[in-house]
Amino acid sequence: MSDWLVLALAMAAACVVVLIVVLVRHRRAREDEDPSETPDVIEYMTMMIGVVYAIVLGLAIAGVWEARGAAQDHVQAEAQALHEISERVRVYPPEVRDRVRDDVNAYAGHVVTTEWKAMEKGRMTAEGGRLLDRIRQDVTDYQPKSDFEAQAYQPLVDQVTAADAARNARADSTGATMPGVVWFGLITGALVTVGMVFALQIRRTARELILAGLFSALIAFLLFLIWDFDAPYSRGIAASAEPFTALFPHLTG
Repeated sequence: MSDWLVLALAMAAACVVVLIVVLVRHRRAREDEDPSETPDVIEYMTMMIGVVYAIVLGLAIAGVWEARGAAQDHVQAEAQALHEISERVRVYPPEVRDRVRDDVNAYAGHVVTTEWKAMEKGRMTAEGGRLLDRIRQDVTDYQPKSDFEAQAYQPLVDQVTAADAARNARADSTGATMPGVVWFGLITGALVTVGMVFALQIRRTARELILAGLFSALIAFLLFLIWDFDAPYSRGIAASAEPFTALFPHLTG
């Protein structure tokens, strides 16, 4: 099922639940109950709960958005380091240069075609680590034959280190970023915040019913947004492998 279809269903369900509860409460209300009279303390507490929950939602959205941006940065850094290796190795003899470039292309192709699918399940592949080790061996095992090659050796080693560090950072970002206890707080807070709508005795006019439904749908949308960003590589608005395909165009050919 599409993530956006899940979002639409969740928002619709939130509206329907609120409307049903309000209508049921309206039918069961006492004849002498005056919905216009709401204690001031309830209005104050409702306002404070809404403000506190809005702050929590804002922090959660900012946290998962930052994590997604960092995940995309890791992909960019890794692809750029591999591209630098492929370009800088041109000063080496043809047989060494071609071997390094072939191994870089094999690794980049594996990341885009195979490892990216594994990352959607929250894991990396052992083959990817093996291919990167082969690139490292290609670079570090070669003994420069001239001063020009010697000058290129250390920058190439540094780029291999940068690619390895970016890969490790990408591996650390494959799972969910929000702890379970935070999700418990977000969902509980949503229930309490929406529940306070009924404490305000909103049941009189169609306008109030619409506003209550829209308010609940908005909270459902924000929770979905946090959930979607929570796994940077595996859900709808996820980090992409575009840096690899941009720097290695033949991978999409």
